Amino acid sequence: MALTKQDVEKIGKLAHIALSEDDKTHFGKEIESILKWIEQLQEVDTDGVEALASVSGATLPWRKDEVTDGNKRDDILANAPHSEYGCFTVPKVIE
Repeated sequence: MALTKQDVEKIGKLAHIALSEDDKTHFGKEIESILKWIEQLQEVDTDGVEALASVSGATLPWRKDEVTDGNKRDDILANAPHSEYGCFTVPKVIE
């Protein structure tokens, strides 16, 4: 895919990067090489290949998703300097 200088200018503007004429030429070539590499990757046949979350295949141990520290509101509020209605109270900072 060939990029024009206008394409590179637009990319620079979207990225909020000021580009000189030399930069536009340089980065245009860089972006073109990246796009060629992506096109090359798209040619790879991945039919029947399972998607991976990890390349090592190691699985992490799972734990039950349950609350283990519930019903401790009173213990937690015992550390608060002030509490009211089962909640922390803080001094008013905005008039």
